[in-house]
Amino acid sequence: MIALWFALVGVAWAETLTVATYNLENYVAANRVVEGVYREGYPKPEAAKAALRAVIKALDADVIALQEIGPRPYLEELRRDLKSEGVDYPYVEWIEAADTERHVAVLSRRAFTAVTKHVDLTFAYFGKEERVKRGLLEVRVASAGGEVALFVVHLKSRYTDRADDVESAKRRAGEAEAVRERVLRVFPEPEAVQARYLIVGDFNDGPGARPLRALSARGKTTIAEVLAAMDSRGETWTHFYRKEDSYSRVDYVLVSPRLKPAVVGGVAAIFDEAGVREASDHRPVVVRLDFGRWSSDVQPAR
Repeated sequence: MIALWFALVGVAWAETLTVATYNLENYVAANRVVEGVYREGYPKPEAAKAALRAVIKALDADVIALQEIGPRPYLEELRRDLKSEGVDYPYVEWIEAADTERHVAVLSRRAFTAVTKHVDLTFAYFGKEERVKRGLLEVRVASAGGEVALFVVHLKSRYTDRADDVESAKRRAGEAEAVRERVLRVFPEPEAVQARYLIVGDFNDGPGARPLRALSARGKTTIAEVLAAMDSRGETWTHFYRKEDSYSRVDYVLVSPRLKPAVVGGVAAIFDEAGVREASDHRPVVVRLDFGRWSSDVQPAR
């Protein structure tokens, strides 16, 4: 479905780069309900893993940003099982920050030209200095349009143990601002020719919330645009919260001004094919960049 949609808008496949972001829902030993029974420290069920691999295969992305993957052995298990089913991602990066259980990672079919693991990001939080819980993983790959950077984030969940920070909104905003400052340190001029980057991941917040605003602009400086995204039925949710039987959008792709002209159709897509509900409580978001109709000399849209 995703591949068909992009094909219909006339993509030159040899000059494209397909990037996806996907929260795997606790691909790690965790407390969970399995077949109606609450279990502590239980691995992701095999049926869910199989559904997850089917989704990744159907995405057919060149680069996939992952959230909620466990320690490195869990990532290697996923890669091994994918490869046994004919889906090979030979290049991989993973980061360990303050959260030692759930990590962000990247699987890629293209070799990385550079990798930076930003584990030193901090922000002020109620008079103390706190670390960005999952850090910021930056990888770069070559493309027909030049080197493209990918920043992978997973901001703090809405769980909180502080009555003065409802749903951890302040903490999440602090994390987003720390990420923003690091992106601006790497790319101090977001509209410069070389500023080709995406910021992707699970932001655990809505489109108009402070974290998305922080990563979109600082003052008059445009940093990145939140790409509109919908599934084949026109629905925009990416996360299903079972406890409240509610749907929301928390997973995003943001694109730099210089890279926006390469985005096929000007939008991302939300994967909604069979098995996605069995694989995770999140749905992946996909963007395709087409450099066949784009030049680094093109001025960013205003």
